Amino acid sequence: MNLVALSYPTIDPVLIEIGPFAVRWYALSYIAGIVLAWRYMVVLARRSPLGITKAHTDDFIVWATLGVVLGGRFGYVIFYKPGYYQDHPLEAFAVWQGGMSFHGGLLGVIFAIWLFSRLRKYPWIAIGDIVACTAPIGLCLGRIANFINGELYGRVTDSSLGMVFPNGGSLPRHPSQLYQAALEGLLLFLVLSWLASRPGIFERRGLLSGVFLSGYGITRPLGELWRQPDAHIGFLAMGSTMGQWLSLPMLLVGIWLIVTSRKNVTT
Repeated sequence: MNLVALSYPTIDPVLIEIGPFAVRWYALSYIAGIVLAWRYMVVLARRSPLGITKAHTDDFIVWATLGVVLGGRFGYVIFYKPGYYQDHPLEAFAVWQGGMSFHGGLLGVIFAIWLFSRLRKYPWIAIGDIVACTAPIGLCLGRIANFINGELYGRVTDSSLGMVFPNGGSLPRHPSQLYQAALEGLLLFLVLSWLASRPGIFERRGLLSGVFLSGYGITRPLGELWRQPDAHIGFLAMGSTMGQWLSLPMLLVGIWLIVTSRKNVTT
């Protein structure tokens, strides 16, 4: 075992604290992710042939925020701790205690897209293509916040990249939060941004959504190879993890959207 490990840069999870008021990095990552996604949506909406107005873009961000928060919390309750919250149902509403699921948040946003599109008379998959390009922003910032909190750390390693996390015991572990920030966040953002800049890309409805879903369906399971599974769940069949299983449907749906997007070309 390599006894040399990188020094974990201990950062106070609370950015600012004034009396009972505290601003945490994790909350700030959500706020920054939503604001940056909103501004990027405005840019992408101009490239889309939908003619979506800025007022509607501004309106949708409220819907998406509710989808992320409510869906993310509901997903965590259902996917990760159903037994606990069955015995403590009121704690399911205690979002300030932590516990959010990306896959639940995704389902919440998809529902928000569908309902918003019906009310505003837009094709829901076309709105989904715009939203898909912005999602990696929040993913990247969220993983960085996980790193700052010293949570969701990686598996024990003798790699030179290993770090001793404050709550992870005395052995070096992979900084898997940063791996996931790079894969699920930065890499997906660069790929989708490049695609979104291509002429006529928004006419192939479903393509960008498919690239995001399948891209996440690959990068999340890959990142899980270095991430320590949640203690109360552990490893599943064949050494797999809950995150990998939840990402499999995303990969399949994403591939289907990419293949069928040729049939959705608009003129």
